[in-house]
Amino acid sequence: MDKMWAGRFSKALDKEADDFNSSIHFDCKMYRQDIEGSIAHATMLAECNIISKSDSEIIISGLKGILADLDSGTLAFDFDAEDIHMFVEAELTKRIGDVGKRLHTARSRNDQVALDIRLYMRDEANEVISLIKKLLGAILVQAEANKEAILPGYTHLQRAQPIMFSHHLCAYAMMFIRDIGRIEDALKRMNFSPLGSCALAGTTYETNRERTAELLGFDGITLNSIDGVSDRDFCVELMSAFSLVMTHLSRFSEEVILWSSWEFKFVELDDSYTTGSSIMPQKKNPDMAELVRGKTGRVYGDLVAMLTILKGIPLAYNKDMQEDKEAIFDSVETVKKCLSIFAPMIETMSVRKDKMYAAAGEGFINATDLADYLVKKGQPFRSAYKTVGQIVGKCVAEKKTLETLTLSEYKEFDELFEEDLYQEIDLKNCVEKRISAGGTSVASINTQIEYIKKFA
Repeated sequence: MDKMWAGRFSKALDKEADDFNSSIHFDCKMYRQDIEGSIAHATMLAECNIISKSDSEIIISGLKGILADLDSGTLAFDFDAEDIHMFVEAELTKRIGDVGKRLHTARSRNDQVALDIRLYMRDEANEVISLIKKLLGAILVQAEANKEAILPGYTHLQRAQPIMFSHHLCAYAMMFIRDIGRIEDALKRMNFSPLGSCALAGTTYETNRERTAELLGFDGITLNSIDGVSDRDFCVELMSAFSLVMTHLSRFSEEVILWSSWEFKFVELDDSYTTGSSIMPQKKNPDMAELVRGKTGRVYGDLVAMLTILKGIPLAYNKDMQEDKEAIFDSVETVKKCLSIFAPMIETMSVRKDKMYAAAGEGFINATDLADYLVKKGQPFRSAYKTVGQIVGKCVAEKKTLETLTLSEYKEFDELFEEDLYQEIDLKNCVEKRISAGGTSVASINTQIEYIKKFA
């Protein structure tokens, strides 16, 4: 295929250099956005009398035909083309003749690719939001089914205080809700059209950039043409938001992996989301969760790659920026795949309430409630804390629990203890007494669930 820019050169580009320079192998992913942008551009050119209405109609019809053929698979990409822009323009000219050569009037590949990336990232970011909402729905299914399942809450991975399993799940839902907010916030800043910035300095034609922005669903135009072609901040913002999505998925994965182990056995993953061993027939491995945890590093790497590409390039466009595509595409595809697999994995897992409750009965996780009991009887908290610490020490030494210690043994430490202490340290009461807003009582969990439903 002849290069569109070949007029300046006296000999062809070296084949290896041509391959090195080409981006169509990966930027073909943006064919739909490229054609949509070109249709809007051709519409505007005719409305501004830069090209005739009949030429515009012929161009738009040709572009729609290319789009339909690419969608159906009738048309294959020509990987000898330099990039997706050159492929579409060459195919258009092949189909409609010299009229197709008018399409590139008053634009450059620089503003064209800047537009395509914005359209692509807008489409994909909205798809990511949709997938996060599906995950929130899966969390809600489990949260509503397990409002009264008690398990140990942990700090430092040590049993700390009793909580409801649904309360723990709601914590992850809050993270994912913030992820939606971050993505939506980034979308607001990026939803401005660079089309018409041309190479960097604008154009001598009397174009209507606001019109193409309107046709493409943007909120306005980029106000500086240099910034319009060289800005990739929106990519960094969205990739940063995607990295946080992966952080939250990875933390959730780690807990699922722990919970499904024989050492915990709090949950059992559905067979559809686990694998076996080639040599150990008893194994049921949480490979999907492990892969999500592992793929988190890829998305982090994509973000760092993007930042590194941008950090040293002068204004305006530089070929370095071609390297943004693979990092962007990988980040998007990885987070989408992980969300797609994670939601049904969570929704279908079985919860072992008996195992959770048994674990909650060990580790003295009601010790704080015992200290609060003494405080309510008039003892200062620090004094109560010390007293309960001594009681726990006795239980550890004698292999007893707070529940099995007798009242007379309690009174050896403080005469304030009465028979009602056993009600105070009952696990169900410990949980229900957490009446503060955001706490682990069922009433608080119901409030949290209703909030989460607004986003799912």
